[in-house]
Amino acid sequence: MFGVSGVPRAFLPALPPSTCSGLPARPATAQPGRGAPGVVIAGRLRHDVPVNEPDPATTFAARHAVPGDASPSMSLPTPDGAPLRTIQVVNVRWFNATAWYGMMLARLLREAGHETLVLGLAGTESFERARAWGLDPIPLPLNAANPFTLAGLYGTLHRMVRDFRPHVVNCHRGESFVLWGLLKALHARGPHRFGLVRTRGDQRLPKGNRPNLFLHTRVADAVIATNSVMAEHFTTRMGVPADRVHTIIGGVDESVFRFDAAGRARVRAEYGWADDDFVVGLLGRFDAVKGQRELIETVAGLRAGRWDGTPRPRLRLMLAGFDSATPESTVRGWLREAGIEGISVITGKRPDVAACISAMDLGVVASLWSETIARAALEIMACDRPLVSTTVGVMPDLLPHGALVAPGDVAAMAGAIAHAMDSPPWLEILRAACGLRIESLHRADFLHRTLDVYRDVCRTA
Repeated sequence: MFGVSGVPRAFLPALPPSTCSGLPARPATAQPGRGAPGVVIAGRLRHDVPVNEPDPATTFAARHAVPGDASPSMSLPTPDGAPLRTIQVVNVRWFNATAWYGMMLARLLREAGHETLVLGLAGTESFERARAWGLDPIPLPLNAANPFTLAGLYGTLHRMVRDFRPHVVNCHRGESFVLWGLLKALHARGPHRFGLVRTRGDQRLPKGNRPNLFLHTRVADAVIATNSVMAEHFTTRMGVPADRVHTIIGGVDESVFRFDAAGRARVRAEYGWADDDFVVGLLGRFDAVKGQRELIETVAGLRAGRWDGTPRPRLRLMLAGFDSATPESTVRGWLREAGIEGISVITGKRPDVAACISAMDLGVVASLWSETIARAALEIMACDRPLVSTTVGVMPDLLPHGALVAPGDVAAMAGAIAHAMDSPPWLEILRAACGLRIESLHRADFLHRTLDVYRDVCRTA
């Protein structure tokens, strides 16, 4: 049998019976009902456009409007290989993995010659990042709940469809999905018809209520899930036909994230690490969901030989992250409490992320929930570093079974790290498995798989 990576499981030895069983496993703290911090449905409309100025959505769409004679019949279908016009609806407040997924897709589509509009929420972190990326995002009250605001938004989106004539509209969150469904029905038989795609990159499984079932089974032309657990939920629990559900994992930029030997040497020298030091690294913002506290406890126990009686004094810890929901001062307090502040580093924000990853001997994803897209995992694997992880989100789609442990199980994570540190052959097998898996998860793979879905929608919508 093969693991997810395509490497025969026989060549991917599972962890031995845990020699670190002396510590009771910390219970997982998964909170399936909890969303990403700050992602809310706004009850009030926030305008950033003065009343006497033109609507930015109208003016921007007008600049990209298709001339009347350029598309004499309908927006759909388009010939295979021809450029597409898409609208990416990225109404996410924070620049989290969902926002990154939608905006990276928009960037790739534009680079490949496909006209793409990006819709977002004015004044938010993700909107400003879209601007910094040169995506010219259009500010709209996509998360509004006020009925008068929604009526105005519907009119704006209607004009956008008429002027831009998209082949595909891709909603990366659900707040305005109903409006797009109404517009799709309105234009179903006219010259402005379009395909509607719903991408689900949220950690929460969608509810199976009647409106949600109708939207996903009868309105959406395709559903894209960012991991297989989500895809299976759509097909088995929500009844979406399997041929309309697609699992597409986000792609990593291999031109940026690759092993950097010189950078590895420089970073290790900067932090005073010797060649025989074994550096375990966690890449990610400081947040309880990312499991920094659990990993600190794990490393402290391994250094002291708490579980198997074998101290590991050469073990070092890199926390490649920065202030977020959890302040850096809190993380430093955890390090002091565990007695490993002297052998641990917090990188903060740095421009040489690939070099910092390359300085690791083993990457760790210790997350307690989430990781439905797992950017950090992809970046670590792209830098040719072996990786162990908890079984959350997309991680079982990325790693062989022998590299996975239950979320919150400190003893099991200690066993995984100890096995990697004590067995160089296993560490090399794991590195090779990660390298093989990431070969099919580059930016071009992300783009082409998505385009395959879009073109299929154009043929069948």
